[in-house]
Amino acid sequence: MVNKTKWSIAALALVIGSAPSMVSAQDKAEGFIEGSSLTVLNRNFYFNRDYRKGQSSSTGNGYTETWAHAIISKFESGYTQGTVGVGLDAFAMIGVKLDTGDGRNGGNVLPVNNEGQAQDEYSKVGGAAKVRAFDTEIKVGDVFPATPVVAAGDSRLMPQSFKGVTATNSSIDGLSIQGGRVHAMSQPDSSDMNENFEAFYGGPVDSPWLAYFGGDYELNDNLSFSLYSSRLKEAWNQYYAGTTWTYPLSTDLSLFGGVNYYKAVDEGKQLLGAFDNDIWSAKAGVKLGAHSIALSHQQNNGNDDFDYLRQSDSIYLDNSIQYSDFNAPKERSWMVRYDLDMTGYGVPGLSFMTRYARGSDADYSNANSVYMRRDDEGNPLTDQKRWERDIEAKYVVQSGSLKDLSLRVRQATTRATAFESDLNEVRVIIEYPLAVL
Repeated sequence: MVNKTKWSIAALALVIGSAPSMVSAQDKAEGFIEGSSLTVLNRNFYFNRDYRKGQSSSTGNGYTETWAHAIISKFESGYTQGTVGVGLDAFAMIGVKLDTGDGRNGGNVLPVNNEGQAQDEYSKVGGAAKVRAFDTEIKVGDVFPATPVVAAGDSRLMPQSFKGVTATNSSIDGLSIQGGRVHAMSQPDSSDMNENFEAFYGGPVDSPWLAYFGGDYELNDNLSFSLYSSRLKEAWNQYYAGTTWTYPLSTDLSLFGGVNYYKAVDEGKQLLGAFDNDIWSAKAGVKLGAHSIALSHQQNNGNDDFDYLRQSDSIYLDNSIQYSDFNAPKERSWMVRYDLDMTGYGVPGLSFMTRYARGSDADYSNANSVYMRRDDEGNPLTDQKRWERDIEAKYVVQSGSLKDLSLRVRQATTRATAFESDLNEVRVIIEYPLAVL
């Protein structure tokens, strides 16, 4: 599966665009203005994290608290008429500090000034030119990939983005192919749209580009498959395979599950050291009416942390949850999750979720120098353990002038041995989307 061939955007575009299409761009184009949309999302975000032992706190006092509001505007044009249609996507975002006193800012919600204090406001502005021919769409500029190997994160006040070229194709029924090459990324708590790459565990990576390619195939309504690969130049090659399935037993009863697998090996100059990791997770569950319960298992067979881009969503593992990823070297973990949809009880839009995950056997004895973690005496950490419990409640207004307004409350509790923090965390997120066009 490992492929040392250099990536070429020209070749990528050729592969994606070569599949036959029965529908022309002329048939699908709605016009640049006629097909346009403008949305405005108001997001109110409260973040509270209490480090029970004072571990890993950016404030130095073991406690962070931030409250902020963002207005996220996105414009997406339609395509001009013709065999080849062109268009434009653009966005403008502003984040405003509502409250975070001295010594309390943290959680990657707001940027800080030279004195370490949270800025009163910050903004992001960007866009991408786009072209569509037949069933292939190419975007150049600020892009938001959504794949298991490269995915823009959206777990803070503002979403993350990447700068580069992406391409998608849907010529074959049920098959979606994606590829791209990006040379910069943004962080949720920064106005800089052209930052260098940074890995979650390995830190900054002086890599010139990241490329990815793969696809998702939906065999039918109950079974789908995904295959992807990526290269962070001079750092890693990653490969992903996954599947999801459902099996209806009756109108109200069904089984569901899935498997995720990653292979990660060092590449080029080995900027994150030498490594050869594989990690997998598997999930199985049952849904009965409004209730669903699932059990998942996850295991990292490598000697190093399974890494991914900082603050991104590029980790499609079942036990990667609100705080912990359960991806330490040799770590194995299991999780049980319960979901409740209150629609069946006469309260549409209200849902609850709770889950509990426990990991064990994390062992840094053979980790490389980048990922190595040691105890106070300088010995590699071994036999490390942790657990996390999450509780979430969400309500979405179903009708009226406040339709689609959502309120979500998320609480997490984690406890661990020396290699990770003990913390209690609360997030409150209120979102109100508006469709202007």
